[in-house]
Amino acid sequence: MVYLFHENAGKERFSIKGEDFKYLIKVRRHNVGDALAFRSKEDIKTLHIYRLSEIEPRSASFELVSSKIFEVKAKQKLHIGWCVIDSKSVEKVLASLNEVGVDKITFIYCERSQKNFKADFKRYERIIEASNQQCGRTELMEFDICKNIESFIEENPDTKVFDFTNKTLECESNFQTVLIGCEGGFSPKEKALLSALEVFRLNTPMILRSESASVAVASRILL
Repeated sequence: MVYLFHENAGKERFSIKGEDFKYLIKVRRHNVGDALAFRSKEDIKTLHIYRLSEIEPRSASFELVSSKIFEVKAKQKLHIGWCVIDSKSVEKVLASLNEVGVDKITFIYCERSQKNFKADFKRYERIIEASNQQCGRTELMEFDICKNIESFIEENPDTKVFDFTNKTLECESNFQTVLIGCEGGFSPKEKALLSALEVFRLNTPMILRSESASVAVASRILL
């Protein structure tokens, strides 16, 4: 853990209990005198260092040592337009996408998306918060939903498309929005719609699952 979110971060003194107490004292085994980092979601850019001043049976107290603006974020932004897949598959790679530095994910209902799959934004946000605390990132990934690919392209005309093609993604490639299909790929109608855009693939003979493609493309662009 690089830091811990707490609603009272920034105050001169505060106490923790419940799950935070269990994690820091019982699991991480911090002792009186240890210095720990906290941030608040309302002012995530500010890093607060506290000294653990007292441990009681079910709570622990902290005293503020210092506060400063300290941001940790990707060097550039990447927006993924991701055709809707099973939410469980998204959850498996969401922390990895956050660690890589993806700025935003818009989930799109394409023709081959199963309509019963629903993006659980509240659960995604909890995963991102836990990931931020582990990797140190000081931005919260954004989530959005779009009714179809046509609407997404209208809103993001500079989108690049990941699909089967002869063109491979170059090492020096630099773009801000990418579209990734669901399992089964894009329909013929969607391929026709996307034909005017730049389409690329990764330099691999293997067929990637949608979630694998999202991590691979994001890593190639951002790292």
